[in-house]
Amino acid sequence: MQNAFEASFVRLSSAEKMPLEKLKGLGILGSSMIFGTAAIVLFLETHFLIPFLSSRSGIEVVIFWFIVAGLGMFLPLLILAYVMVKREGFEFNKTLWRDRLRFRKMTGGDWLWCLGAIFAIGLVSAVIMQVLEMLMQQVEHQPPFMDFDPLTRDHYWILLVWLPYWLLNIMGEEILWRGTLLPRQEVRFGKHAWLVHGIFWGVFHIAFGWQLLLTLIPILFLQSYVVQRRKNSWIGVVIHAAINGPSFLAIAFGLL
Repeated sequence: MQNAFEASFVRLSSAEKMPLEKLKGLGILGSSMIFGTAAIVLFLETHFLIPFLSSRSGIEVVIFWFIVAGLGMFLPLLILAYVMVKREGFEFNKTLWRDRLRFRKMTGGDWLWCLGAIFAIGLVSAVIMQVLEMLMQQVEHQPPFMDFDPLTRDHYWILLVWLPYWLLNIMGEEILWRGTLLPRQEVRFGKHAWLVHGIFWGVFHIAFGWQLLLTLIPILFLQSYVVQRRKNSWIGVVIHAAINGPSFLAIAFGLL
């Protein structure tokens, strides 16, 4: 019994101390399989399943976006992250959260980079949107599967459905994309990993349409760059949440 306990302790200790340099690199093929599969699933959900459910039930399409995307996309991303990290030999503890997934305590420098990135992303995205509005008669501010009229008082309950979806959205993407995959892409692509990562993160958003994809370019690359530079996945959570949440609320209350 003691030998079994000691063997288990040795396995735990070696997993905790596993240097990230020994992570298996994630190249173009592996990135394509993961991001590409997620993109296909998201496209099928948003262009077929969600419209079907909405048309059959008469319930607003955005409600099914929250449910289908939350449970059918972002929750599976969390599960995939769990499976991948487990297969790497790590145990689920504070060491994994801090050293493997890089969710580390935010420093003053991290917050400065966050604020700078949020400002730059907001500014450049607004410029892109303005250029699109100058060049085109109609600009999509949200994809069809998120289309809804500005909320009136009797529809404020939609925000209660949105909140758990939003949390799954942010944490599902950040734990898998930035916490699990980006470090492995850094092993393969070095200092250029953020660029490769940003491209594949864009592939994931193809279902949103080309107009919105253009406005996403700043966050796709700036967030990836800052997370890689600072080696802190909480930065991705802060930036993603700060851009995603207020954008939805602005649309919900008719400000966009």
